[in-house]
Amino acid sequence: MPFGLCNAPATFQCCMTAIFSDLNEDCLEIFMDDFSTFGENFDNCLSNLEKVLIRCKETNLVLNWEKCHFMVDEGIVLGHKISSKGMEVDKGNIEVISKLPPPTTVKCIRSFLGHARFYRRFIEDFSKITKPLCSLLEQGRQFEFNEDCTKAFNLLKQKLVSAPIVEPLDWTLPFELM
Repeated sequence: MPFGLCNAPATFQCCMTAIFSDLNEDCLEIFMDDFSTFGENFDNCLSNLEKVLIRCKETNLVLNWEKCHFMVDEGIVLGHKISSKGMEVDKGNIEVISKLPPPTTVKCIRSFLGHARFYRRFIEDFSKITKPLCSLLEQGRQFEFNEDCTKAFNLLKQKLVSAPIVEPLDWTLPFELM
């Protein structure tokens, strides 16, 4: 797909969903042009992998073998560690953030908040915590990294390092979507 095409991610997602519609969520998880197969045990996983690879061959879907990993207990997907325990933040990714000194410019604040926002779903009250930092981004405001900003910055770094494990949705249980 050519670069710059504004709907490329949606096109990839639709294509993958169409190819694997009967396997999706049963033994396969799809995100745009990436997918992961899974199973209850080794034999089941091998059988599911075979179904997926046959489907790839039938639809002329070409895989980049350098990016393929087979029979792993856990893996990194979009900055998250996925395993039988669920999803959790990849510690390697956030280690860099935990060692950051306090920001000294508006550009540094934007950069830090941009990186931190990637993990916002793991941090309860993310918006409340980041409010003092976000206020420094207001138009015409003088940059003053005060005590509230320092507390917010340190709390956010601490929460990023100690983010809890998030369980994927269990479709067999009732839930409410808000």
